[in-house]
Amino acid sequence: MRLDHPSPDDLGQDYLEIRDLTVDFDGFKAVSGVDLTLLQGRVHFLIGPNGAGKTTLIDAITGLVPATGVARYRNHNLLALKSHRIVRAGIGRTFQTATVFEELSVLQNLDIAGGVHRSPFALLRARRGTPDYVEAALGTIGLGDLRDRPAGVLAHGQKQWLEIGMLLVQDAKVMLLDEPVAGMSAEEREETGALLQRIGTERTIVVVEHDMDFVRSFADLVTVMHAGKVLTEGTVTEIQANARVQEVYLGRTADAAEAAEAAEADAVTHEGAGRD
Repeated sequence: MRLDHPSPDDLGQDYLEIRDLTVDFDGFKAVSGVDLTLLQGRVHFLIGPNGAGKTTLIDAITGLVPATGVARYRNHNLLALKSHRIVRAGIGRTFQTATVFEELSVLQNLDIAGGVHRSPFALLRARRGTPDYVEAALGTIGLGDLRDRPAGVLAHGQKQWLEIGMLLVQDAKVMLLDEPVAGMSAEEREETGALLQRIGTERTIVVVEHDMDFVRSFADLVTVMHAGKVLTEGTVTEIQANARVQEVYLGRTADAAEAAEAAEADAVTHEGAGRD
């Protein structure tokens, strides 16, 4: 297993350090002793088979399920905070299905999301114009021309971009994205990857994903989870060459796969010789 030990200069300010994180559901450890350091300025992917614990890990970090251990962000242990305080601390997430207000406009969705950092009195006052941070988010996610359209009429990919925009206006420094390209067209996936790269330079971006083509195209670093634990970590090239990863995904070791292919080739050869 590759283990990074970044220097303080590499960490940046908004990294997320996870140590011995465990989620126990009545004796079943959905996540077991996970250690991760998620760095600012990287697009970091979590991959693994169904049931590996990827989404549960994100649920724990964002306060949706109880967990033990430490998830350290700045001076906070996120595991000790309620969900709304985690959001205010600068942690944002998306879900597998976009959670936007479909009857409201794109602009209204962004403005409401930005209210997380406004005082109750400010929320009661009438707004004059569009806040600069909302305009900036519209430009970043590429929905400026659709600002007055109801979110419900957006294409699937556009709803995901809007949800990412809602994290931007919340000033989320750590973004945890759960299968953001599921169901997208090839063009939408490319645009989403480019969006993550744009916003990831100054943030910590963590993506749970099953689309391996998307992972290969846009991952800076990949962590593979299996049975609630970290199996290995590395670049896409390192992960693809890892025999243990191949075993987990294919159900057999790389050597066994090569042996099976050799046996199949040998059988074909013998079959041809028999016909001769």
